[in-house]
Amino acid sequence: MYPFAYLRPASVQEAVDCLARFPDARPLSGGMTLVPTLKQRLSAPSHLVDLSRLPELQGIAQEDGVLRIGAATRHAAVAQSDTVRRCLPALSGLAGLIGDQQVRNRGTMGGSVANSDPAADYPAAVLALKATLITDRRRIESDAFFLGMFETALEPTEILTAIEFRVPDRAAYVKHRHAASGYAVVGVFIADHRGEVRVAVTGAGPCAFRWTAAEERLAACASAGWNAGTLAGMEPDASGFNADATATRAYRAHLVGVLAGRALSALGATDPQVN
Repeated sequence: MYPFAYLRPASVQEAVDCLARFPDARPLSGGMTLVPTLKQRLSAPSHLVDLSRLPELQGIAQEDGVLRIGAATRHAAVAQSDTVRRCLPALSGLAGLIGDQQVRNRGTMGGSVANSDPAADYPAAVLALKATLITDRRRIESDAFFLGMFETALEPTEILTAIEFRVPDRAAYVKHRHAASGYAVVGVFIADHRGEVRVAVTGAGPCAFRWTAAEERLAACASAGWNAGTLAGMEPDASGFNADATATRAYRAHLVGVLAGRALSALGATDPQVN
């Protein structure tokens, strides 16, 4: 690692002030994305601003069809929360599939989303669940948030404080796990919002995205009902997808179609929720 200074602000405003005062500073939450880049000497921040213990970034609450989760809430807390399990079981299930137990006990929802890590699970949920991302200064709709690999709509000194998820009638998330890390080679999240269906994909491309062609097919078939074969034969365009030793672009595109079918099967087995 390169040398850096460590700062632990007492409030979100103090953290924002630290980021503004030191242009090369980086916020630190769980560190599951940032720390590996530091170890590989791919990132050289002058200061790390620790957000993990700020009470303003903690907590889980549900009201009026919206589930609000603080950005520094750890994956394990989301997976084990009775509130999340009751109103949005697909999200608690997603959290329980992230990495391994050590990662879930250290990583945070906000860190996963704010970094736009292409292998992260939560970004698919953010898109599929019509989430609103709350920062220290504004609200950002999910469709405008993810811009590219490790790139979001956040400004340099802006801090993600919470995420508000719309609770759907039913939802399902299925992923193909990397054999070593447990992260998403490809993950597909499907949510049914009273007839409006959203299909979000993570792991395949530079950042999470909505598969609009699949959404259109599902909308056209809504009156007849959905099953695992509704999207049979469909695959997204793989030209801009990620390619590495784990999976080629074409294989990732194939996985998207396969996992979408499995998510539809899981969706059919889920009773519509009344919120």
